[in-house]
Amino acid sequence: MGGAVSAGEDNDELIDNLKEAQYIRTELVEQAFRAIDRADYYLEEFKDNAYKDLAWKHGNIHLSAPCIYSEVMEALDLQPGLSFLNLGSGTGYLSSMVGLILGPFGVNHGVELHSDVIEYAKQKLDFFIKTSDSFDKFEFCEPSFVTGNCLEISPDCTQYDRVYCGAGVQKEHEDYMKNLLKVGGILVMPLEEKLTKITRTGPSAWETKKILAVSFAPLIQPNHADSGKSRLVHLPPVAVRSLQDLARIAIRGTIKKIIHQEAMSKAGNGLKNPPRFKRRRVRRRRMETIVFLDKEVFASRISSPSDDNNNSEDIDEERPEEEEETKPSELKPDPPVNFLREKVLSLPLPDPLKYYLLYYREK
Repeated sequence: MGGAVSAGEDNDELIDNLKEAQYIRTELVEQAFRAIDRADYYLEEFKDNAYKDLAWKHGNIHLSAPCIYSEVMEALDLQPGLSFLNLGSGTGYLSSMVGLILGPFGVNHGVELHSDVIEYAKQKLDFFIKTSDSFDKFEFCEPSFVTGNCLEISPDCTQYDRVYCGAGVQKEHEDYMKNLLKVGGILVMPLEEKLTKITRTGPSAWETKKILAVSFAPLIQPNHADSGKSRLVHLPPVAVRSLQDLARIAIRGTIKKIIHQEAMSKAGNGLKNPPRFKRRRVRRRRMETIVFLDKEVFASRISSPSDDNNNSEDIDEERPEEEEETKPSELKPDPPVNFLREKVLSLPLPDPLKYYLLYYREK
């Protein structure tokens, strides 16, 4: 699914395009999308397609189009400390972005049918935690994944504040999905060819909103042919943070506040303003949503939410005023400094404690 926005050259340009098309509308969602490079969730030989607004599937591994994920993230109305259940958690890309918003006191669970995809998701999660500088800008709610069919979740499971299902839900399973929600919770799922947001407003009261025309592969029905018995899926228990872990969260939070105060102090002492930018005009085409599902293609004429009347428009694009003729390679900014890491490493602490505060990260 996808094709609603133009392709980007890198993750930031992809996010710029999603913002321009009004698929990303809030700062929290934008920060989460920028923090995790979509290409990191692709196999190496397919990374050239990572910044296209298209779904990707290879074997059991699947990623929805960026415009779909951004609509899902916006519809979920995520806040720190909430509980989240991802049905069909796949590569863990969405779960990791959600975890950046939920923070250290949230709950982040995923159910995935294929065990090989669970292993893939765990590898990608480990890579993000150990290597991404973005990790240190957030306090993370690490996802926990379990293998099983999401239609066989144990009836005694806890209910969640937010639930997303990444496969087409048949009408007969709608009530099953709704019962996974707490009162006040939000469920987002493909239902009857529409991405649908359902809010539980009371024990037996619901509000439903259709968001976007989509076409998802349907949920796989449980198969009891072998044993004749249901294989109940038991979700992870809600873990209680250890005192040691709470101390790490508190110390990292205090260091971040100090770094922010130091930056504000320097800014108040005559720190130079960033370079001024000049705008140039480029032409952008109105796009359609194109849906890829295995070997079938579905097209749905869904215009960009920000462009209902024009087939094309002039878009202003920023260029540094002083550097108009500079080669693109010379315009690339220096890699961002990981101030939290530098501050921790400068503290008069034993090395094992420093490494613990940094989650034993490689960078």
